[in-house]
Amino acid sequence: MKLLITGANGYIGSHIVKYITETKSCDLIAVDFSNSRLPENIEYKNIDILQHAQDNDLYEKLGKPDAILHLAWKDGFSHNSDAHLMYLSNHYSFIKNMIDSGCKNISVMGSMHEVGYFTGEINENTPCNPMSLYGIAKNSLRQALLTYTADKDVAIKWLRAFYITGDDWANHSVFSKILEMAKNGQKTFPFVSGTNQYDFINIQKLAEYITRASIQTSVTGIINVCSGKPTTLKSKVEEFIKTNKLQITPEFGAYPSRKYDSPLIYGNTDKLNKILGKTR
Repeated sequence: MKLLITGANGYIGSHIVKYITETKSCDLIAVDFSNSRLPENIEYKNIDILQHAQDNDLYEKLGKPDAILHLAWKDGFSHNSDAHLMYLSNHYSFIKNMIDSGCKNISVMGSMHEVGYFTGEINENTPCNPMSLYGIAKNSLRQALLTYTADKDVAIKWLRAFYITGDDWANHSVFSKILEMAKNGQKTFPFVSGTNQYDFINIQKLAEYITRASIQTSVTGIINVCSGKPTTLKSKVEEFIKTNKLQITPEFGAYPSRKYDSPLIYGNTDKLNKILGKTR
């Protein structure tokens, strides 16, 4: 199988490329504006897929892949950037073009931010009420794609990620901020109580899950690519500081919890476990 990965040089994409090259899970074509984080011995194309989203020969220029994993997304770490809505139609046009050109296996990266404020386990039927422009755009793209492909012979998979750890200098998370503060010599930092429970997954494990979900066609629709296990933010922060041997201490409870932060949120992994051959 030849898998095309858009946004291959990004935070998630580069780890997926690394996983595929190490495991030889499939052949791959990497597409992005840069290949600075990618191995030299892979097929790489510098093509602006959003600018050329409706080009009739785009599928051919991309190498006629058997499967497509669409990760590309501008300002993914800035959740209220106008770019999310500005490029929404381009994302839809690109994927529609690939389907109309003959690609029968499409996977698109989703996010738990589509759901918005919610308490408990998220499954494929959980109602969505996104609270950011990022969440709104992702939610709209998912709805449009699932509607468009409802009567088509296409394996469409919406891969919904949750909270990601690992390679923390690159992920713009609270953990990258802790690393920066420790590097600058801070000994303490104010923090929320940390009692909120989230679904954390390491980027390397996420890369495996996304790859395996992308190259199969038996399980389709919304697939949560996550651990399925809620962990308190407090324990995760303490573990991170200990593992990285940082000389810095969080002041838990210095800040109040934000109104839009769910007290408990995690993903149902039944569909993922089918792909992995696991029982829950």
